[in-house]
Amino acid sequence: MEPPAARRRPAAAQRPSGSGAVKPRGSCSRELELNSTLRELVVYVVFLTDLCILTFGMVSTDMYYLNKVMSHLFLEPSSPEANRSGFGSIGSRADFWRFAEGPLLDGLYWDKWYNNMTLTLQNNNSHIYYENLLLGVAQIRQLKVRNNTCSIYPYFHTFLEDCYSEYRYRAEDRSDFGLRNESEWKYTSASSLSPWYWGSMGLYSSGGYMFTLPKSKQESVEKLVFLRQNSWLTRGTRAVFIDFSTYNANINLFCIIKLVVEFPATGGALTSSHIYSVKLLRYVTYYDYFLASCEIAFCLFIIIFIIQEAIKIVKLKKDYFRSAWNWLDLLLLVVSILAIAFNIYRTVAVSLLMEELLSDAHVYPDFYFLAFWQVLYNNMIAVNIFFAWIKIFKYVSFNKTMTQLSSTLSRCAKDIIGFAIMFFIIFFAYAQLGYLVFGSQVEEFSSFQNCIFTQFRIVLGDFNFETIEAANRILGPIYFITFVFFVFFILLNMFLAIINDTYSEVKADFKVLPSQELQIRDLFRQSCNKALIKLKLKKPESDTNAAEESLESKELSATRRKDISKPSNGDSANEKSHLKLSQLQKGKEKLHEKYSSTEEMDSGAAQSYVSTAEFQQLLRYTAELQKELNNTNAKLRRITKSMQQLKETSGKMAQ
Repeated sequence: MEPPAARRRPAAAQRPSGSGAVKPRGSCSRELELNSTLRELVVYVVFLTDLCILTFGMVSTDMYYLNKVMSHLFLEPSSPEANRSGFGSIGSRADFWRFAEGPLLDGLYWDKWYNNMTLTLQNNNSHIYYENLLLGVAQIRQLKVRNNTCSIYPYFHTFLEDCYSEYRYRAEDRSDFGLRNESEWKYTSASSLSPWYWGSMGLYSSGGYMFTLPKSKQESVEKLVFLRQNSWLTRGTRAVFIDFSTYNANINLFCIIKLVVEFPATGGALTSSHIYSVKLLRYVTYYDYFLASCEIAFCLFIIIFIIQEAIKIVKLKKDYFRSAWNWLDLLLLVVSILAIAFNIYRTVAVSLLMEELLSDAHVYPDFYFLAFWQVLYNNMIAVNIFFAWIKIFKYVSFNKTMTQLSSTLSRCAKDIIGFAIMFFIIFFAYAQLGYLVFGSQVEEFSSFQNCIFTQFRIVLGDFNFETIEAANRILGPIYFITFVFFVFFILLNMFLAIINDTYSEVKADFKVLPSQELQIRDLFRQSCNKALIKLKLKKPESDTNAAEESLESKELSATRRKDISKPSNGDSANEKSHLKLSQLQKGKEKLHEKYSSTEEMDSGAAQSYVSTAEFQQLLRYTAELQKELNNTNAKLRRITKSMQQLKETSGKMAQ
């Protein structure tokens, strides 16, 4: 009676022609895997499309132009005469008062038309550029440090009585000063939720001595003059903040502006600004409601992905965390969940605070808090869509080119890590050298972080050599020449050589060995053709059969390579050997039947029917036969070696 393995072989090995063909088990599993991957790719493309609609619906070109208009109005002088009183030209406390009493008030209060005709303002509200409603009033706030918050060398005690350190939260002055009769002379604590400001010279709290400007321009001028004459700014002043907000109903955008003047302990002044154009009222037009539906779809996608990943973790357990793609999936889910949480919090906060902030037109509405969370949400979405696009590489790994790139990076990873250690040792050594030699005279080397960025700019060719030469005429040229030689000419070329050599090796391996991965495009083409034929939109043609044969041949080749690569023993080995020989014989017969009709034709006509795909199929069969011969020779060598060992053992025992 025939053994079970022998009975199963014909069913697995035979491949009848026609629609009733039975594919090998490896071929079927491979096709199922490709079908599953293709379905995942289609679902993910829908998810990515939904995410792109959300992200591009959050921003618009109007935001850029609104920021540009406000920046031009408050930061850039409109005429050469106003250059000395512009915001960017502030270099002392006197310059600050000159700016506040001039360009600042001119930009905040628009009470005349371009022909000097007086405008009729509804509820005494100002409209910047006649289009942007000034919400409430502007607020000016300062932070101070206490006297004697720094140490004076004993020799100078007789010359110096006061000492004001740089800004620190513990050194902040909270005592009343000056006239002590209004809020601008008394310290006001801020809300615990108000974000701190990270300036050029320190991290500033959200409290301070603050006051608001009146609704009238003339009253604002009088108040600023009064504060200047009574020395509202002192030696202990370290930062002054000017905050106001506008709303443009034409484009439904809020513009939150913060102008900052820092007075460091060295003297002088540093200016900076933040202008945020944000869309706080989300659902106004029909397109906004369409975006709301996309947001709901995005949440549903995230829930589905969470369930899928949870099932994978339960099923694979520790093996799940061994794949880099699984880590990317988890990172994408975490960032998406955080973005959803930020969006819900922002929406609730706006709905609760909007009416409260706009209830009194004579107070400052703190929209900076809402703008801060909106910008944080935008950043979260930007990171989210970045990782979402990176994940596409997971689904194109079946492509030969992408497989070559990933194989190149994985094969040269150790070499790149070793090179990176050597590179950054030299890089940071030069950064430390530049910081110590040029840090006190060149802005690009004024801090260690600036040194690092400057050296990357040198590598890219964006650098001003005259500045370091003027700072040190000996070490400057030596630093520049040696850095360019070692980092640019040697280290970077070593890095490129590592990548090029590894890529050449991988490419050579792929040329010698046939591709072991199926192409998704073949399956996609075959599925589309079948769908069109079923819908009677396309007739069965030879190209459809050719595509199916190409896919089947690739599946058969992949199955054979998979079977060859696995170790075999016992009945399983015999079964696989018979299966492979039977498949090769069937392929040979199939090709013989296909080209038997061409034997009656002349050689020139017969050659014209051989396509590139068929020629490659013949080459693959030849490669499989060569592998079978190599495996057979290897088995024969092992058997011969075993027989020699048995003979030597029997000879020793006979002696």
